[in-house]
Amino acid sequence: MKSTAFALFALLSLLGAASGGVLVQAEVVEPSIPLDVAVQSSQMGRSLLVEEVTTTWCPSCAEIDPFLMGVADAHGSRIAMVAYHPSDGEDAFQPEASQHRIDRLSLVHGSSLSTPTFFVEGENPRTGLDAWSDVQRDILDAELKRQGSTTLQFEVIKTENHTTAQILFFDTEYEQLNNTQLSFLVIQHGKPVPKDAINPGGETRDHVVVATAECDLNTTTLINQFGMISASVNQSCLTDFSITFANLDEFSIVLIHEHTVEAISTGAAGLGTIGTVELAFRARETQDSNSNSLTLLALAAGAGIIAILPRKGAKTSKE
Repeated sequence: MKSTAFALFALLSLLGAASGGVLVQAEVVEPSIPLDVAVQSSQMGRSLLVEEVTTTWCPSCAEIDPFLMGVADAHGSRIAMVAYHPSDGEDAFQPEASQHRIDRLSLVHGSSLSTPTFFVEGENPRTGLDAWSDVQRDILDAELKRQGSTTLQFEVIKTENHTTAQILFFDTEYEQLNNTQLSFLVIQHGKPVPKDAINPGGETRDHVVVATAECDLNTTTLINQFGMISASVNQSCLTDFSITFANLDEFSIVLIHEHTVEAISTGAAGLGTIGTVELAFRARETQDSNSNSLTLLALAAGAGIIAILPRKGAKTSKE
């Protein structure tokens, strides 16, 4: 059964990415490259934010996790994928930053979120392995609906003890900056699971959000920070908003233009982003898409999958 689930998730990931056009390479910097000189992200903003609520103790989450990096690479700059681990007393990580982002989702979707559950631009909770075809459709629908986006850019520099990211560029087609904020997310790749934890999966988990900081564009003030060494803004969120965090072996930084919690709470705005850009520092396999296709098709055949049809109504209970 597990091999069937693996094949289903992986094949749907590949087919869904291919249906959106040519596979685009994500902006990834090899971790062997020194960051003593600042590295800049691209000037972008059209990436869609794909959020997963997950736990280290959840069996289905453990089945999905090994495929997340491949999913992210297959979609390239089309998506920025992040994983939130809750402060539930059982998860092995429980970073405050992740719980803060879960609380944001809960403003619209309620506090009882099953695991694993995916959200594309904060909408349509999709739970479980068999919901991934719905996630793929949500990505395509969100791309078609997006009319414009904020263009963002930041730079990253690393010293012996810490890493710093600072905004470089901000340009938006969005007419009003009121009720919006800039948010930095720090994502750890290959985060080790403690050996004494309840863990039905591998030794690590991926795309774990471990730090965040937010700058209110209306008041030009920091409104939240979790997991950072420091965060600061002097003149403007748009020109010198910066974060500093402890060095990680492999990580990503995501910069988001989005609505404030106050705007979402009052119903004045939704959870979706206005602009998103990601820069990753991690290793990546270099297999071509044809090789991946043959591998996944062989895996699917071995698992007994003859045809894959969209399945709706995924269960929403914890596993």
